[in-house]
Amino acid sequence: MVKCIIFDCDGVLVDTEKIGNGILLEMASEHGFKMEIEDAYRSFNGRNLKDCFRHIEEAIDQKLPENFETEYRQKSFEAFKTQVKPMEGVVEFIEKLKIPYCVASSGPEDKIRLNLEVAGLLDKFENKIFSSYQIKSWKPDPGIFLHAAKEMSFDVKDCVVLEDSKAGVKAGVSGGFKVYGFANGFNNEDLEEEGAVLFHTYEELYALLNF
Repeated sequence: MVKCIIFDCDGVLVDTEKIGNGILLEMASEHGFKMEIEDAYRSFNGRNLKDCFRHIEEAIDQKLPENFETEYRQKSFEAFKTQVKPMEGVVEFIEKLKIPYCVASSGPEDKIRLNLEVAGLLDKFENKIFSSYQIKSWKPDPGIFLHAAKEMSFDVKDCVVLEDSKAGVKAGVSGGFKVYGFANGFNNEDLEEEGAVLFHTYEELYALLNF
């Protein structure tokens, strides 16, 4: 019996992955980096930003400029302020829930809050937001999910994790959680390989969780 749901944020609660990846690829292309958006979903989603930059630097065989991260954060913040929407069906799903839930993300807390606020979800997650930056542990390490379960006062076995990235599923599974993977067409194989149970819509997930 599921007693608590731990949501990832980007790509699970809010539709940000396309915006963030688009800006990153556009900026990186100025330094000779080429990648299709579909491959960016596979390579970058759910990962610590510094890992993504390292991936780009290895591919172009040079360091990115020192202000690259600051500029990326500024550009994506501006885009998120106007473009972020809730994932289809998530509002109705949350409103039907009779059990506690929270969000656990690799992103900084101010970014999580901004995205939830623009998507109209912040009031549903007040005091239930957990960021890797709070504990200095990033996916695929399971620390953030273990931290969220502990703060919500539940055992791992009583929680499920909802994820859309390879790194996130890996984190959940290695922490001992049952993980449901939000399949978006780009990530299906990766999520299944890491051990997630796939779902394609929130209606389907509600049925899978057997509420």
